[in-house]
Amino acid sequence: MPRYLLSAHTVDGQAREPMTDEQMQHSWAEIQALEAEMKSAGAWVFSGRLHDADTATVVRESGGEILTTDGPFVEAREHLGGFYIIETADLDAALGWAAKVTRTISAPIEVWPFADTAGG
Repeated sequence: MPRYLLSAHTVDGQAREPMTDEQMQHSWAEIQALEAEMKSAGAWVFSGRLHDADTATVVRESGGEILTTDGPFVEAREHLGGFYIIETADLDAALGWAAKVTRTISAPIEVWPFADTAGG
């Protein structure tokens, strides 16, 4: 079954309204309910929330040497903030899950299919 990356992005300098404890608990409960729905449907593989972009480190090879520098690799205002890896029948099903995620977290979701690595 095809796998898809559902990525959520954050924008540097775009402050969100601070949430009250009650709002944070409600948001967390919605995320947990969505993940439970994904798991019961057999779609959920893995998910994660990332720290801010300024915590990233880039590792690269240059002239036979391994170099590490402060990240992120791409200099942009938008950065990957979190993701889901899901397994669905097709792109339409993945887009359906992406719609549920964007409603739940109020952030745009990018849907990327994984390249087929089964040799097919």
